[in-house]
Amino acid sequence: MFKKSLVKTVLTSAVAFTLLLAGCASGENTNQASNEKVSFENVPERFANGEGAKIKVIRKIGGDDHTAQFLAGAKEEGESLGFDVDVFTANGDTAKFHDAIEQALTQDYDGFIISHGDDAATVDGVKKLVEAGKSVVTFDSNPDLATIAGVTLTSQDDEALATLALEQLVKEHNGEANIVYLWVDGFPPMVRRNNVYKEVLANNPEIKEVERFGVAAADTSVQTQNAVAAMLNKHPKGEIDAIFATWDAFAIGAARAIKEAGRDEIKIYGIDVSNADLQEIQADGSSWKYTAAVDPKLIGAVNLRLLAKKLAGEETPQTYDLEASLISQADLQGSSDPVNMVNLANIVEGWGTSTAFDEEWMKVLKEHYQK
Repeated sequence: MFKKSLVKTVLTSAVAFTLLLAGCASGENTNQASNEKVSFENVPERFANGEGAKIKVIRKIGGDDHTAQFLAGAKEEGESLGFDVDVFTANGDTAKFHDAIEQALTQDYDGFIISHGDDAATVDGVKKLVEAGKSVVTFDSNPDLATIAGVTLTSQDDEALATLALEQLVKEHNGEANIVYLWVDGFPPMVRRNNVYKEVLANNPEIKEVERFGVAAADTSVQTQNAVAAMLNKHPKGEIDAIFATWDAFAIGAARAIKEAGRDEIKIYGIDVSNADLQEIQADGSSWKYTAAVDPKLIGAVNLRLLAKKLAGEETPQTYDLEASLISQADLQGSSDPVNMVNLANIVEGWGTSTAFDEEWMKVLKEHYQK
């Protein structure tokens, strides 16, 4: 009898102890849950409770390192603010690009970054997003997007990019050169770069275009390599002095073709930069002498900051251009260490950094989410 009573007491105590632990655990979880919502001082009301935002980046072009870095810059900047950021690239497929925008209307995102939407359908799609109460920032897209209330259109300073590269070409060839032009129509940044190109040729009549090629696709570099190789077969040494490449995917393909053909007398003056580009420019015997660029990762980050300001109800500009820099092969090859997108700042002053739209309240959020 005593044993049965003892057993019953022990079992009862064990059950009580288990319930006590469960209660404690439940209390801890409740406290943890209540602590998930943190109040921030001097942070816009939209983010003051720590809820963040859900963002989607939709880019038309893809398949290149520039795209990868742009998307990474937007995603990292957003996540540093406590946002959820999803990215999508249509890899040049117009139908997929517009499908993604159309689908966005039924999804629970708070804001969107739309990249390289060059046509009228993009304007219509963005209007629908705005009418649905979404905040939108666009990059290198149809200029008419800047006329939509509340939308910001950002760009690299394309005129400056083209001017920096072409002025160097003209200078190094004393205003006389036969050149190949690598360019593709249909994209707003390409149109702006082409306007500068036409002006430079008009002002320098001894700079003559002998060939041109351009296609925007997932394999642009490969197609460009094949096209330039054919040009080199057509034009023997002495007939081509330089190549102006308005996109790094063009420059990469051209550099490979020149190397394979042993035609290193031809110099490349390009636009845009990535780790793959820097590796090519620094290679022994590379024909790629200069490239004008804006850090693509920084572009993504600045676009995200603008979107965050919109979500916070703060004023933002209709348009914004990011400052361009000129990168020379001589400076890169003069470095004691291999140069990449991170330490490029040691060669180009101010590279990869910008305080544009980096508000104090954003720093508060970043400090919190770094913990």
